[in-house]
Amino acid sequence: MSRSLTMVTSNAHKAQEVAAFFGQSIKFHHIALDIPELRSDDIEEIAREKARYAYNHLHRPLIVDDTSFSIDALNGFPGPYAAYVLKTIGNKGILKIMEGFPDRKAHFTTAIAFADDKGIFVFSGMIEGNVITEPRGREGFGYDPVFEVRGKTLAEIPLEEKSAISHRARALMTFRDWFMKNRNDSETDTNR
Repeated sequence: MSRSLTMVTSNAHKAQEVAAFFGQSIKFHHIALDIPELRSDDIEEIAREKARYAYNHLHRPLIVDDTSFSIDALNGFPGPYAAYVLKTIGNKGILKIMEGFPDRKAHFTTAIAFADDKGIFVFSGMIEGNVITEPRGREGFGYDPVFEVRGKTLAEIPLEEKSAISHRARALMTFRDWFMKNRNDSETDTNR
């Protein structure tokens, strides 16, 4: 019996990225479920509550995630409100706000929350980079075209490479190590 895991997200790009990260090591399922999102400055708390909601509806072992995008010169804005800001003003709006700021440092933080009948467990990962002045690249989604790491935006990096270095990948690495050690095959079988 192979290990299996369900990711709950309405974002198909996130599901693709997570599936690419796990490759063949875990049988991966994706369920799109609209989850009410708690408003908080703490992404781990947001992820925990999303996992609680999803588990109470689906009754199977699952993961959810939440990501913040924090720009140093803007005192961490948009932080955990990144999705809302992207939806309302987009990358063009962020770049407009950033005009004239010499400090372009920013970071992404992702919290992965795993829920099963034993509880909810949260794992985090972060990547640092800079907000550039013009979007570049065709890969990825969200802020990827304006966030540069080591000379390339996340939108210029192929999915396989991004799945190894991103904030989400770092959180997933910590989660995977814990999951493989602490959950046996029968516990994670979604067909039970």
